[in-house]
Amino acid sequence: MMMEQILLSRRLMLAGAAATGALAASRGAAAQGRKSVLVIGMDISDGRNYDPGRMADYSPPLTNGNVYETLVTQSPGDYVNVKPMLATKWERVNGGKAWRFTLRQGVKFWDGSPFTADDVKFSLDRLVNLKDQPGVYASNLEAVQVVDPMTVDLVMKDPNSPLLINCAAPAFAIYSQKLVSANGGVSDASSNTADKATQYLNSSSAGTAAYRMVSWERNTAVTLVRNEHWWGGKAPFERVVIRHIADGAAQLLAVRRGDIDAAFNLTAEQLASLRGDANVRLESTVSLDYVYMTLTGNAEFNPALAKREARQAVAHAIDYDGIISGLVGGFAVRPPSFLPIGAGGTTEAYTKEFGYRQDLDKARAFLQQAGVPNGFEFELSITNAAIVGTNYQVIAQKVQSDLARVGIKANLRPLDPVNLRTQFNGGRTTSVITFWNPPSPETDLWASASIERVAKRVGWDVPQAMRDLVKAAAAEQDQARQVALYKQYQQQLVDNAHYLILLQPIYRIAVRNTLKNFNVTAAGWYVEMEQVEPA
Repeated sequence: MMMEQILLSRRLMLAGAAATGALAASRGAAAQGRKSVLVIGMDISDGRNYDPGRMADYSPPLTNGNVYETLVTQSPGDYVNVKPMLATKWERVNGGKAWRFTLRQGVKFWDGSPFTADDVKFSLDRLVNLKDQPGVYASNLEAVQVVDPMTVDLVMKDPNSPLLINCAAPAFAIYSQKLVSANGGVSDASSNTADKATQYLNSSSAGTAAYRMVSWERNTAVTLVRNEHWWGGKAPFERVVIRHIADGAAQLLAVRRGDIDAAFNLTAEQLASLRGDANVRLESTVSLDYVYMTLTGNAEFNPALAKREARQAVAHAIDYDGIISGLVGGFAVRPPSFLPIGAGGTTEAYTKEFGYRQDLDKARAFLQQAGVPNGFEFELSITNAAIVGTNYQVIAQKVQSDLARVGIKANLRPLDPVNLRTQFNGGRTTSVITFWNPPSPETDLWASASIERVAKRVGWDVPQAMRDLVKAAAAEQDQARQVALYKQYQQQLVDNAHYLILLQPIYRIAVRNTLKNFNVTAAGWYVEMEQVEPA
C-alpha cells in the first residue's frame, strides 16, 4: 500500500461528538428540521474531557477538530506540506531557530471578539504549561513570542527537530484568551495546578471554527451549533449532534430509518447488509490508527512477562490474520510495530520481513526459554467499547483463545473506558488492548511516544542506545537514511515485544444519501464537518 493511498485531512487529529437534545433529531423530526441538523451515531464512551490541552482519548478529537482551528492545516495524502489556516504565511527567522507566522486578518471567535497573536501565545503557553499528555507534542517549543498583534514567533529548542507539521495537530488548537481566562484558564508556569478551565471547556468551546460546542453529556451526546462569526462563511447546519450509540445493531437500524445521518461503528456483516440499500452509501479510507496490545515488563505485575522470551511467546501465539479476516471482514492491514503503514517508510513488506506471525512451535520454544514451559497467566484489561464495528471484548476473546493453545491463560478484566485509560496511563496495568491514533503525521511522535510515555506505562527501561537511535532518525534530513533508521528502531521494538499491533483498520462509515461531501480522513474516522452539506 503506497503512502499516497492513505487519506489524511486537515483535521488529522479529531474525533467524536454528540449533543444534549440528540433525541429531538430522531425518526419523527420534520423534514425541514432534519435539513438543519446533522446527526452522527458513534460510540463516544471513552471521552474524558474536551479540553484541547488535556484531551487524549479516541472520540473527542472529532468534536475538537470541528470547533477549533490551528495555525496551519494539511490536505489529504500530503504528509509533508502544511497549508494556511489561521496563519496565512510563515517563514524561518532568528537564524532558523523560530517560525514566524503572519495571522489571518478578520478572524473572530464565536463570541465576536477578534483573534490576535495574544490568543496564540495564551493557547500554546497553556498547552506546554499544563504538562498534560498533549503537551508532549509541543516538546520542541521553547517559547511563543508576540511580534505584533498579527504576527507571532514559535521559538524551537532544536531547529533540526520537527515543529511546523505538529502545528496542524488538534493539541495546537487556538482558543480565546478572553473566554478561557474568564472561566479559570491560566497559561503561565502555574497552570498545571492553578488552571480551572477544563470544566468550562467540557461543555463550551472557545474557538474560531465553523461550529462551536454547547454541551456534552457523557454516554449521551455532544451538541455543536453554527458559529455565526466563522471567517469561512456560513456553516451548512444549524446544529451537529453526535449521539452515543454503543451498539452497532442499534446504529444500523438508526441509519436505515434515517434517525441518524451516519453510523460509525458497524461490523463488517452489518455493512455488508447495506448493499442494495438505495438510501445509504459507504465512505471509506485506510486509517493511520491501529489497535494494539501491550505487555508489561514490570516483574511486580507479572514475573513471567518481565522476561522478553515470555512476551515473545505471547506475540507468536496470536492469530493476527484470523483477527483481521474473522473480526473485521478483512478490512485492515497490519504494520510490524508502532509505526503505522504510511508513516516512516513502513510497509506491509516490513511486517512480512520481521513482524510477528502466528507460529505455535516458536511460541512454545520461547516458553521453554522463559522457564515456563507449561505456560503462565496474566491479566488483560479491556473496555466495553467498539472500534471498526468490533467490540474490544470480542478481540480479546479471540486473543485469549489463541494463547490458550500454548498454555498461556489471559484473564480478561473488563473496565469502563475512562477507568482503563486512567489505569493504563498511570502504568497500573499488566496488559491492555487499546487504540492509537496519531496526534500529527510526524513520525517522531509515534516513535518518541513508544520509548517514553508508553514505555513507562509498560514498565520498560529503554536503553540509551535506542533513545539515541530514535533521536537520530527524527533529525535525519536524508529520507532514505531516515527510513533505514526507523526500520532499525522497529526491529528493536519487535525484539522487545512490549507492543503487539493487532490491526490497522480500513474505516468504513455508513452515510445517508441525504448528505454530500462526507469525507472520511485517515485518523479516527475524522470528518471535516464544515464541508458536509445536505444533498
